[in-house]
Amino acid sequence: MTAAWCQSQRKLKRERASLFGLTDCGAGAPRRRPLRYTHVVMESLESKFAASAEEAGTRLDRVVAAHFPELSRTRVQELIEEGLVLLNGKPAKDSHKVHANDVIRVVPQERPALRAEAEAIALDVLYEDEDVIAINKPAGMNVHAGAGNSHGTLVNALLGRGLSLSQQEDPLRPGIVHRLDKETSGILLVAKNDFAHSRLSEAFRQRAIKKIYLALVQGSMEEDHGRIELAIARDPNRRTRMTAKRAAQLANARPARTDWRVLTRIDSTSLLEIQLHTGRTHQIRAHFSALRHPVVGDTLYGASGQLHIGRATLPSLGRNFLHAAKIGFAQPHSGKAIELTAPLPAELKDYLAKLATAAGESSARIDAALKGFL
Repeated sequence: MTAAWCQSQRKLKRERASLFGLTDCGAGAPRRRPLRYTHVVMESLESKFAASAEEAGTRLDRVVAAHFPELSRTRVQELIEEGLVLLNGKPAKDSHKVHANDVIRVVPQERPALRAEAEAIALDVLYEDEDVIAINKPAGMNVHAGAGNSHGTLVNALLGRGLSLSQQEDPLRPGIVHRLDKETSGILLVAKNDFAHSRLSEAFRQRAIKKIYLALVQGSMEEDHGRIELAIARDPNRRTRMTAKRAAQLANARPARTDWRVLTRIDSTSLLEIQLHTGRTHQIRAHFSALRHPVVGDTLYGASGQLHIGRATLPSLGRNFLHAAKIGFAQPHSGKAIELTAPLPAELKDYLAKLATAAGESSARIDAALKGFL
């Protein structure tokens, strides 16, 4: 291979990555660039290939993703939904099973620019003053827009209230100083101006904000309380999750601390009160997965799809049993101590009731353990 040939291949890779909304990071996987794209089709870089015999019977989205490793699975599915992936000259579903020698044509097209737009979405406001608004976020709601997700977010809803929010961060995330996972419910603080944003961000960095979560985990915890101090890093094999099992060996590992205590044990589960001292991505989920006590409902981190209690099988929860229940912070201007509580959501209370019934437990005992959280 000549130097000129290698250079031309690197250039082509950069062009393909650019078209699909990615930037070339050199060593390692590509990463997304800021979502400020124009809506352009570049016919000159279309790709056409024939499915091999080994790929026969494989889903279309998996085949395309294998030929375009710079694309995320989500972006491949978007291209298929937009009719930009043709199977034998016609649009097809992402789940379509290909046959040997099927001709697949991919037309690269950039995403249109994303903007944080106002939407009329009801919110449960726990507290509000001139600097801060605290929202009880439901499970299933994203905090802000991202790739493949531009509507129905918490930011959309806040803007729909006509709020002026801080602008210190990415324009897609006005006011956001911390986040909760999509399937985690509970308290989220939002800054309404740049001064409040700076004060709250610094308080989070200094670990001066107290964050208490409730979680139901699989298995009976042996101790009544404990501390987890395991570094967390992006899982190199599954990019949608983090890892705490071998994170110390990875270059991007960051220290993390989680304190916990058992509120009650119900059959083969443990209901925990958890305090975060750091705010790593998926921290609680990754830490308890590493202990082999995954959060109930969290199949990404190894939880069972359904719990089996005695002879009963509980229905799927449909979310993670993880709730940001309490937060304590200083009002940015006055310094006054503020403590807020978000009651346990109805779907989690109902799940505990079903669990108690299946285990032959008293609901009153569980309610007593949750005193202050209901």
